Amino acid sequence: MDAPSLIARKLATLPDRPGVYLWKGRRGEVLYVGKAKSLRDRVRAYVSGDPAGTPEQEALRRQLRDLETIIVPSEAQALLLENNLIKEHQPRFNIRLRDDKSYPQIAVTLGEPFPRVLVVRRVTLPGARYFGPYTDVATLRQTLRVVRRLFTVRSCHYALPEDSPERPCLDYHIARCRAPCVGYQSRAEYARMIEDVLVFLEGDTVAVRARLRERMHEASGRQDFERAAQLRDVLRWLEQVERPQAVELVGGGNADAIGYARDGDDACGAIVRVRAGRVIAREHRFLEHVEGVSDGAVLSAFLVRYYLPLDARATRVLLPLPPDDLPVIEQLAPGTSWRVARQGTAAELVQLADQNARHLLDSLLIEAFDIEERAADPVYALGRDLGLAAVPRSLVCVDVSTKQGRDTVGSLVWFEAGRPRKAEYRRFRIRGTSTPDDYAAIHELVTRYLGRRRDEGAPIPDLLVVDGGRGQLGAARSAAVALGFATLPIASLAKREEEVFLPDRAEPLRLPRRSPGLRLLQRVRDEAHRFAVTYSRKRRRQRTITSELLAIPGVGSARRRALLERFGSLAGVRSATAQEIAALPGFSWRLAERILQRLSEGA
Repeated sequence: MDAPSLIARKLATLPDRPGVYLWKGRRGEVLYVGKAKSLRDRVRAYVSGDPAGTPEQEALRRQLRDLETIIVPSEAQALLLENNLIKEHQPRFNIRLRDDKSYPQIAVTLGEPFPRVLVVRRVTLPGARYFGPYTDVATLRQTLRVVRRLFTVRSCHYALPEDSPERPCLDYHIARCRAPCVGYQSRAEYARMIEDVLVFLEGDTVAVRARLRERMHEASGRQDFERAAQLRDVLRWLEQVERPQAVELVGGGNADAIGYARDGDDACGAIVRVRAGRVIAREHRFLEHVEGVSDGAVLSAFLVRYYLPLDARATRVLLPLPPDDLPVIEQLAPGTSWRVARQGTAAELVQLADQNARHLLDSLLIEAFDIEERAADPVYALGRDLGLAAVPRSLVCVDVSTKQGRDTVGSLVWFEAGRPRKAEYRRFRIRGTSTPDDYAAIHELVTRYLGRRRDEGAPIPDLLVVDGGRGQLGAARSAAVALGFATLPIASLAKREEEVFLPDRAEPLRLPRRSPGLRLLQRVRDEAHRFAVTYSRKRRRQRTITSELLAIPGVGSARRRALLERFGSLAGVRSATAQEIAALPGFSWRLAERILQRLSEGA
């Protein structure tokens, strides 16, 4: 293909140095990020090489509109920069890790003077040490139970030592914490215990038992028999925890065996962790957009983007095949031995990791097939049609109703899994405008609703739908952004042509009339409209009743309320007898006759 003049000028000035290149599309979006030992040779190959290639490569070439390059000192730094840029831009033509940062991890907050052990899903705590991620939540819970039973790690949220309670909590009295918050345990003793926690989470239970046994003897030697007994019980319990586990002895030492499997456009990398000759854990990540990419490149992407950033890595890594960029990977992980296992125990471990990767990938594809079978489900169809990152299992729709500029009200309906959840319906009396202004009313409604959900810590829906066009969409979007919900998906549905407006699309989206997603949107929109109109009519009816009754001499707000509570409506008051009205507290026979006469005159 002929490169545009802008790219041609940039190609002529490319240096023969390592770096990273970013191919961009028509709107400036990043389509592909790559690294090169020589930018000049690698980037020119995209436009001057053999035009034949995979369908993905041809599609990329057709969309190239701009080029950006970043020079770095070495190929190793280029590999790291490529990884960071892929995470930042998520280019559509790059190999991508699936479920990134979605699995829970155990975090030890080493940045705190008295660290805690927490379960997190985001790597955001400064100075923390992370273990995981745990794809099996049962394994995570078991690990936490063991840690809390073996070690007296504090569970409170005090910012020790500055912020502390006056006396120890219940954990101290049941021997689950040694109360460092009130000075019963020194910072040095607590730090030694945290070292044991780290060693245990790394899988080296032999070292943990040795340390505990040594400290038990030390406590006994200084006649601290209570502490020695506690350590003895911990040792016994640790041995009981290990005994029923059926783990396979695979030879001495520590190692991480890497497994690999691929099928079409998907791949899976698995890690089998071996500590002290025992298999202790398995981790994995799925990769997508791998069709047409060599096995070595896919394995290299898995190692650089997932395995190298892990804190808990063995010094010996067993590989199923040589990854691309192996010399660069060795530079990024000095002191680590990378070996392609071909025979013996090492090959058996890699084969075990490969079997795990294949099993996980097959499970993923079966699950994906099930999702495709459920494509007729309107919730899944709506998420696909709107291009949402998550399935909109919960969605709300807002609408505004007014009558001749008076009684402007708003409604919000909540749908869960495609069905109305009426306990979450909300009605609003619009306060901020005295003239008909749908945009201002939508802005007020969304501001009040999201603000209250944020303040109360209540769940936020997966999708916000607005009854209206682009103007109503802009008002709702402005309110959400002002409250800090810039990432909340928002769409609007216009009645006339049933067009769907989205914030990031210049043109409206027209879904097929028989689309399950469109039908769900119409149902939600119609329900919000019904709820708003019902509330508006109720408001007008109440105002009419109020005006007619209050116009009667001798009837004030208290007597009006008594009449409506007794007879239910204005029609009920008209059909009542003077005797029934006079029987109410505060009413006389004369007043009852006056009320009936005035109402009959106005009928």
